Amino acid sequence: MVRQASLGGSTVDGRMALNGEKAGRRGGMTVCYDTQSETPIKGEETDFIATTPLKSGPVPAPKSSVSSQLSNLVLSMPTDTLKDITEKRHQLSIRHSLLEAHSRVRTLSSHRDAHIYIFPHWVMDLINKNERLDSIGEDVIGWWAKAGWQDGLGEKLSLHEIFNGTRPSSSDDNLLDNPATQDDIDYSTLSSTWTSKCRSHTTDTKKKLVVPPILTYQHPSTPTAPLIRRVDTSALLLTISLRLATLEPNTSPYSFPQKIAYPSGIASRTTVTRPDCLLAENVTVEEKCSLRECVIGANCQIKSGAKLSKCVLMDGVVVGKGCKLSGCVVGKRAEIGEECVLTDCEVQENLLVENGMSRFVLW
Repeated sequence: MVRQASLGGSTVDGRMALNGEKAGRRGGMTVCYDTQSETPIKGEETDFIATTPLKSGPVPAPKSSVSSQLSNLVLSMPTDTLKDITEKRHQLSIRHSLLEAHSRVRTLSSHRDAHIYIFPHWVMDLINKNERLDSIGEDVIGWWAKAGWQDGLGEKLSLHEIFNGTRPSSSDDNLLDNPATQDDIDYSTLSSTWTSKCRSHTTDTKKKLVVPPILTYQHPSTPTAPLIRRVDTSALLLTISLRLATLEPNTSPYSFPQKIAYPSGIASRTTVTRPDCLLAENVTVEEKCSLRECVIGANCQIKSGAKLSKCVLMDGVVVGKGCKLSGCVVGKRAEIGEECVLTDCEVQENLLVENGMSRFVLW
């Protein structure tokens, strides 16, 4: 975004001053990540993304720069939408104009939009002028990416009107507050010497629309990279919670001061694997229990003989005696009866599971 900065560091109502935007409209950036990381989620939604490489500058970027992860975004849509199109047409259609505009196109099918965007102010005008743009991720990003190479799409989105529209001046006393149109004055008309205008040799005087680029940042999937994930399903909530539970205290913004906030609530003859468990305040665990790879919310009660593995319990959950839970997400203040056996279940909040329930999926 620094490379796209224009003249004038000050802004007026969030817009660049001194004709900055009109001299060269600034583009935007999206963030995506690879779902095929060290902890893949079965059935996780993905997006179909097509990118082209950025032009390399005369000076190579430093190793700490994010430039190596940046590329031009030319196509973006949910993978489910792509499947519907291919099933209907029995083929994957690519427009000739895309290949004519970009000779090197790379497609990604395992990445997902992180819903993290950096936008210039004119994108708000784009949204306001197009009522059909309902979703930022699907509509705004998708149409913007295609407008960069598909002829006529920018005009249909009213980009020509947005980019060339005049803006009212808030003050005439300060040069930084003057509208951009003041830079377009024909100074030859103010001269005392008469001048004649040159004839144009071209018949088409309409200026070609230049759509600002939309870039995409592909977040690294290495274990040491910062964590960027969308958590919008129960499976993702379970996996990401268990991953955060493995963080050592005070080693990350996501880690907690201590793994077990209430050590006196853990009875003797009970197994709690501290490296991969996280227990909040006022959690009580009775004797002969076993907790492995679990995240337990505040004020939970684990009765004697219960065995939990790879589970997430929200605040106030009660687990009865002799229960066996594996891969479960239990909502707030839910109560699991005695001797229940639940595997890969989602239990709604405030729900009571009767005694002896076995492998019962709830939500």
